[in-house]
Amino acid sequence: MSQLRTIQDDLLPIWLPRLARNKGPRFLQIADALQAAVADGSLKPGDRLPPQRQLAAQLDVDLTTITRAYDEARRRNLLEGRGARGTYVAAPKAELTAVLDLSMNTPPPPDGVDFDDMLKQGLSQVLMRADNASLMTYHLGGGSDTDRQAGAEWLAPMFGKLDAAQLLVCPGAQAAIAALMLALTAPGDVILAEPMTYPGLRAAAAQFGRRLVAVETDKHGMLPGMLEEACRRHRPGLVYLNPTLQNPTAGTMPERRRKELAGIAKRCNVRIVEDDPYWLLADAPPPPIARFAPEQVVYISTLSKCLTPGLRVAFVLLRDPRERERFLVALRSFALIAAPLSAALATQWILDGSAEGLLAGVRKEARLRQRMARDILAGRYNGSNDGLHVWLALPAYWTAPQLARAADLEGIAVTPAEAFATSSGAVNAIRISLGSIQDRGRLQAGLQRLSQLLARRPEPFEKLSASSAPC
Repeated sequence: MSQLRTIQDDLLPIWLPRLARNKGPRFLQIADALQAAVADGSLKPGDRLPPQRQLAAQLDVDLTTITRAYDEARRRNLLEGRGARGTYVAAPKAELTAVLDLSMNTPPPPDGVDFDDMLKQGLSQVLMRADNASLMTYHLGGGSDTDRQAGAEWLAPMFGKLDAAQLLVCPGAQAAIAALMLALTAPGDVILAEPMTYPGLRAAAAQFGRRLVAVETDKHGMLPGMLEEACRRHRPGLVYLNPTLQNPTAGTMPERRRKELAGIAKRCNVRIVEDDPYWLLADAPPPPIARFAPEQVVYISTLSKCLTPGLRVAFVLLRDPRERERFLVALRSFALIAAPLSAALATQWILDGSAEGLLAGVRKEARLRQRMARDILAGRYNGSNDGLHVWLALPAYWTAPQLARAADLEGIAVTPAEAFATSSGAVNAIRISLGSIQDRGRLQAGLQRLSQLLARRPEPFEKLSASSAPC
């Protein structure tokens, strides 16, 4: 699949793959050949790879093909760059943990994006343009005017032109949810949510003494009639919705249902918190609920779920100025500000277009992983072409806690439905997250092992351990 030749000019060995027609994209053929050469010892750690232009000329392909091939090889931990000295075969990385984590919903490494270079360039621009002292001190809450303007630009695909003064910048969606709960509700108030919902909502409600009540759903999301009835019965402080690629069920609420729920919010004068971290990852999603009831809906968009977890930055669209002030007071009680350096980097990336490129890479990689999950899990797959997770209904012979424990013994972490249940009686399902395993090959191995586990019935010890475990 590949061969080694020597260039007489400098006596450097040059690795040349053999390309074949009708064998898939050439950049993947090159990356696969490089991986095979490392595996069979033809290439060894520390061997220098030919410069990209030189290899492109030798193979009679364009430079972009070689660049994509080298990027893919880096993703597989096969190559490392050493600046001006060139590109070298990387030493094997020691695996610090054998666990294949399918439990944490994080964006996958972006396809076709050199994230390390992007991070270095972004931070360099921030340090050149900002007063460095200001990056290491306290700021007024809610973000600077430039941060809010960047937020308005980020939300433009959802809302069009926005008044940046109506936006607040805070350290992540979880902080935003907690601050809204403190600002807009009182201890003992009811918060309405779907039966399967974001665990962070449950945690905040329990911490602050608010009561979660589940509202019945169908395949399109929360049922309008049931929401209206619950509003009249409980007089809730808030309604929490995650309508796009919902966590954990991966469903997207259609536009008609969004309009119906917005209408109920107006009639019942109840506030909706629309937590929408995945809207920009979805393919042609409906407009946010906040478009249909702007005065009733608080909209949250975080960068952590669509770009990278290290950007603990979320934008909150809150139109009432008095409520914005109450929100900031609540936020200051536990998280004074978004870290200035993170906020500055997010703003830099949004305004210079880097964030859009990173988003496109995450979206592309997420879709590749969804296709992988669909192929491996076959008839059990219940996901989307987009997004970071799959909601997997289990065969009757497995319960979600049993499966999670059995998977753990196989070195695989998954999340059972009980973690998302607003009330008792969780469905028999697990959530599989596709982004937290960096290497695509390791993800494939984890999904295959999980598929094999699902195909067999639990062993007696697995039944025993599940039945003796606390609920």
